[in-house]
Amino acid sequence: MAAVLHSVFGIFGDFTGLFLFLAPMITFKRIIQNKGTEQFSGIPYVMTLLNCLLSAWYGLPFVSPNNILVTVVNGVGTVIESIYVITFLIFSSKKEKIKILGLIAAMLAIFGSVALVSVLALHHQKRKVFCGFAAAIFSVIMYASPLSVIRLVMKTRSVEYMPFFLSLCSFLCGTSWFVYGLLGKDPFVAVPNGFGCALGIVQLILYAVYCGDKGSKKTSDGSSLEMGQGNKANHDQKQVSNQEDSM
Repeated sequence: MAAVLHSVFGIFGDFTGLFLFLAPMITFKRIIQNKGTEQFSGIPYVMTLLNCLLSAWYGLPFVSPNNILVTVVNGVGTVIESIYVITFLIFSSKKEKIKILGLIAAMLAIFGSVALVSVLALHHQKRKVFCGFAAAIFSVIMYASPLSVIRLVMKTRSVEYMPFFLSLCSFLCGTSWFVYGLLGKDPFVAVPNGFGCALGIVQLILYAVYCGDKGSKKTSDGSSLEMGQGNKANHDQKQVSNQEDSM
C-alpha cells in the first residue's frame, strides 16, 4: 500500500510541478506585452532552473534508484525555466541583465561541479548523499526566493506581483513531494519540499489578507497612485512641466 501511495503522490507531484512551472506564463505574457520586466525579479527563475537541474540529476537511476518521477518533472522544468530566463534577459534592463548573467554563470558552475564530482569521485550511497544534499539545499533556496516578493507584498499591501495561481501551485507541489519523500523515506525530497509547503501556506495567507487591497499610495499632489503606475505618472508630470516651460 505504501508503495502504491508513493507512486500516486509522485505522479500527482509531477502534475502539480508542471503547473508550477507553467504558472509564470501569465507574468511573462505581461512582460512581453509591456516590453519590460517592471518590478518582477529574475532571481526566482534562475534559482528554479538550478534546482531543476540538480533535482533531475538526483533522480537519475545511477544516482538515486526509484526516483525517476523526480527526473521527469524536473527535466521538463529545466526546459520551461530556460525559456523564462532567456525571455527575462531579453526584456530586462542592462543592470538586471548583468546580475542575471552572473547568476547563470554561477548556476552552471555549481551544477557542473556537482555532476563531475558525483560521477568521477563518488559511488553508490556516497553519490546519492552528495547529490541529495546539493539538490535539497537549492530546493530550499528556490522555495525561499519568493521571500523578496513577500516582503514587497507586505510593504505595498498589494498582491500584484505575487500571482495567486503561482502561490497555489507552489503549495500543492511542495505538499505532494513532501508526502512523496516521507513515504519513500527520502529526506532529500521530504525536507526541502516540507519547507516549500510551509512557505506556500504563508503566501496563500498573505494573498487572503491583501487581495482586496490595491496598495495605493499618495503622490506629491495628494492624489491616489496605484502601484505600478508611478513611472507613467512621473512621465506625464514631466511632459506637462516641459510644456509649461516652453510657453
